[in-house]
Amino acid sequence: MADVPSRIAENLARVRQYIAAAAARSGRHASDVTLVAVSKYVDIDAAQTLLDAGCSDLGESRPQELWRKAEALAGSSVRWHLIGHLQRNKVRRTLPHVSLLHACDSLRLLQELDRVATEVSGDMNVLLEVNISGDAAKHGFQPDEMPSVVESLAALKRTHVRGLMGMASLAGNTNEARRNFERLRLLRDELIDLVPSGVELTELSMGMSRDFEGAIEEGATIVRVGSALFEGCEA
Repeated sequence: MADVPSRIAENLARVRQYIAAAAARSGRHASDVTLVAVSKYVDIDAAQTLLDAGCSDLGESRPQELWRKAEALAGSSVRWHLIGHLQRNKVRRTLPHVSLLHACDSLRLLQELDRVATEVSGDMNVLLEVNISGDAAKHGFQPDEMPSVVESLAALKRTHVRGLMGMASLAGNTNEARRNFERLRLLRDELIDLVPSGVELTELSMGMSRDFEGAIEEGATIVRVGSALFEGCEA
């Protein structure tokens, strides 16, 4: 059986090297890019190994799994990211655990987040998910509706929009992925002049294991990497 902790640490170091190189190619520093380790396919021990190796940002796609791991790792240094779709009936239980919600994909969800955050005197940091690939199966706002969406953010009290999130088409190649990422960056740049006071669009969450280097070169500030961190960990 593979020495799982050692292999994860090696994979993490290699991914960080790739991040640093891609950041340098885009005229930035590695510290400008946050690595979110996607732990949705691994158990709590593997998630703990990532923390022990120095990766404190962990991402889950399903709220129920995030709750389970957050409770098991309570008291640790972990910062949880919910990178998948969140239903409104799961907002109240999710809010206390999450450092950043990546996939805010509707005005109704934004309003529910803000209502619950106001009730519990909490705050919620979110990214607006944009369907940059045009895939019918994906969640997210359509690019052409984003100007009206950002103008509506002035009404939010305890929900803080930090940027945009997008995913490349699963059917495309790396060149198509880069075009998707470029599209999201250009959209963000267009929206900056429209956002209300207090709203930031500094973060761009884009890029996964197969395309995170290209995403960084196109301006990603957050990458969501899963399988590349667990290569060779199978029995």
